[in-house]
Amino acid sequence: MAAQPAQSKNQLRVGRLVKPHGLKGALKLELYTDAPERRFVTGAEFTLQVPEASPWHGKTVVVREYRVMNGNPVVFFQDVDDRTAAESLVRAILWLDHEGDDAEDNAWFDHQLVGLDVVRDDAVIGRVVRVDHLPAQDLLIVKAGENEVMVPFVQAIVPTVDLAAGRVIVTPPAGLFEELPEDPETPQSDEIDPASSSSVD
Repeated sequence: MAAQPAQSKNQLRVGRLVKPHGLKGALKLELYTDAPERRFVTGAEFTLQVPEASPWHGKTVVVREYRVMNGNPVVFFQDVDDRTAAESLVRAILWLDHEGDDAEDNAWFDHQLVGLDVVRDDAVIGRVVRVDHLPAQDLLIVKAGENEVMVPFVQAIVPTVDLAAGRVIVTPPAGLFEELPEDPETPQSDEIDPASSSSVD
């Protein structure tokens, strides 16, 4: 599952560059798209999400070639011709401009998610107030009472997004929305009084 930021352009997050592959500038991909062959066509241009300190900040990359090697998706970019250049792109997230009618399954824009009720066991337990995009995954930030809860936006925890009904259904692990009870204290009868144990008749 993936969310896309509501920006001036519609953008789809399609992958993350994991590590260099070989010596000719190739990079292994972690895919966030169900249609990589359609997204990573020769000439496709991606906006890079990288730290401000990165030499790639504010730049784009253009696909030279996409292939699957030993079961792994691998991409080559224009002007990235060796392993050193590829290493400078590791952990970059790739965003692709796309048309509004070109959305993928299980992908939503931030503005579509913000404001949705969060439902667990048929009860509303909060409301989505924002979406945080992290390299590993997206997080739904849910206002639940006085607290903000960070909910990993993954299928196992957020199995259903129902825009028409204005809600997301969650199946969170125990303790995500409430504190788990502490272990019961040792019964008083089992406690030993140090004073009585040291006394001698």
